[in-house]
Amino acid sequence: MMSDFQRSLSVRLSRRGERSTQNAQSKKDAEAGFFSPTRLHTDFTMNKLWKAGFLRLLLVGGIVWMLLILVALLFHVWSCQSSLSFFSAICNKEGRLYLMLDTIGFVAKPQHRCPIPVAYDPDQVLLPSGKTADTIVRNLTYITEDESSKSQFPLFGGNISWSEREESFKLKPEMKVHCGFMPRGGAEMSSLDKEYVKKCRFVVATGIFDAYDEPHQPSNISERSKSLFCFLMVVDEVSLDFLRKNSTLRKDVKGGKWVGIWRLILLKTPPYDEPRRNGKVPKILTHRLFPEAQYSIWIDGKMELIVDPLLILERYLWRGKQTFAIAQHKHHRNIYEEADACKRRKRYARPLVDLHMKIYRYEGLEPWSIKKNTVSDVPEGAVIIREHTAMNNLFSCLWFNEVHLLTPRDQLSFGYVVDRLKGAFKLFMFQNCEYNSLFELHPHIREHSSKIEWVKSLKELKGKGESLKESRGGFGLWTPYPGDLDSVELPKVVRTSKAG
Repeated sequence: MMSDFQRSLSVRLSRRGERSTQNAQSKKDAEAGFFSPTRLHTDFTMNKLWKAGFLRLLLVGGIVWMLLILVALLFHVWSCQSSLSFFSAICNKEGRLYLMLDTIGFVAKPQHRCPIPVAYDPDQVLLPSGKTADTIVRNLTYITEDESSKSQFPLFGGNISWSEREESFKLKPEMKVHCGFMPRGGAEMSSLDKEYVKKCRFVVATGIFDAYDEPHQPSNISERSKSLFCFLMVVDEVSLDFLRKNSTLRKDVKGGKWVGIWRLILLKTPPYDEPRRNGKVPKILTHRLFPEAQYSIWIDGKMELIVDPLLILERYLWRGKQTFAIAQHKHHRNIYEEADACKRRKRYARPLVDLHMKIYRYEGLEPWSIKKNTVSDVPEGAVIIREHTAMNNLFSCLWFNEVHLLTPRDQLSFGYVVDRLKGAFKLFMFQNCEYNSLFELHPHIREHSSKIEWVKSLKELKGKGESLKESRGGFGLWTPYPGDLDSVELPKVVRTSKAG
C-alpha cells in the first residue's frame, strides 16, 4: 500500500515539475521573444505604418470635404442662373433647400460692415496734379432748346424723342445730349448760390426734398478737408421752411444760408411733381449744378458721413486710378429682381414699373449673370463718388434721361445705361459692407408717399385716374414706343430676400 502511495505521489510531483519547467521555459521564451530585436523592429514598423495611414486618411478626408464644399458652392452659383425652377429655388432664401444649405454652412454670410482700407492721415494724401484725360468723348455739350421749351409748360428734362434717345448712346468724340436744365423748366439757383459754387473744386453734396429728412452733420472731418471741400446741401422750398423752424439756420455776411457745415443751395420751382424725382436732379446731375467741380461725393439726405472725404477719394478713385465708384446693392444684382422689389414695396405704380422693364427687355437687356463683365447691374445709389470727366458726365446725363423719361427708380436705369455703353464707361463697384462703413444710416422723418404708388393696373390711370399721372416726368411711359411691347415676356424672378 505504502509503495503504491509513494509511487503515485512521486508521479504527481514529477508531472508538476515538468509543468513548472515547461511554464518557466514558455515564460522565458515569451519574454525573450517580446524584447527581442526582431519583435521590436516589427512592432515599430507597424506603428509607423498605422500613423502614416491615419495621417493620409485625414489628409484625403480633408481634401474630399473641401472639394465637396467647392462643388456645392459652384452648384449654388450656377443654380441661381438656371431657368429650371427646381435649381433656381436654391437661391430663394425662403425655400427649404436654401435653409438646408444654410444650416450646414454652404451659404456665405454677407458682412454688414467691413474695414475700409483708407489711408491713415488725410494730411498725407497727395492730390492729383491734373485731370484724367478724355479719350472716347472729348467734348460734351448740352441741348438747351427743343419743342418743350416753346410750350406753355416746358419740361426740365426736355421733350426727348425715342430716336434722340437712341442716338445719344452712340459714342462720338463730339456729343450733344439732353441733360436737364431746359429753360423755364425749374430747379433754378439764385445768383448768390451760383457765385458761391463757382469756387468749389471738391464737393460733398446731399439733398433734402419735401422735408422728409433732417440734416446730419459729418464727423471725423480733418481741417484740411474742411478747407478743401464745399459741403453743399440742396433743398426745395418745403425743406427750407422746415429747416428754418426746426434747425439752427444762420446767414453769412453775403446772405448765404448754413446749417452747421452745410451750405444750403435752394432750387426754386421744383421741376417735377414727384419729390423723389426732384431728388435725382442734384444726385445725378451734380456736374450740371456745380460746373466747376472736378470731384464730387454724393450722399443721400438720410446718411451721416463718418469718414473724411479726402480719404474716400484716395481710396475709391485715386489709388486704383478710377473715375467713378458706387457700391453694389446689398440684396440684388439683377435689374428685373430690383423691379420686382420696387413693386412689392410700392415704390411706384406696378404696371408702370413693368412697362419700364418691358422697354429694357425689348431692347435686349439680359438679366445679370456671372457671364457679364460687371459685378452687378444694381447699385446702392445712396453714395456716388466721381471725377467729372466727359465720359462720366455723359453717363450721368444718359442715366438722368432714363429717370426723366421712365420711372424715377434710378437703380433700375443705372445698369441699363452701363450695358448700352458696352464697356466704354468704366466704374468701380465696391462691396456693400464698405458702403455701410462709410456712413451712419438715419430713418426718414416720414415716409414719402404718392397716390400713384398704389396703382395696380393701367385702367386706374384712365378717365378720372388721369390726375394720378405726373405732369412733368415719365412721358416715355405714355409716348407710343416704336416696338411691340405686348409681345415682351419679362424674365421670371425668384425673390432672394425679404428685405430687398
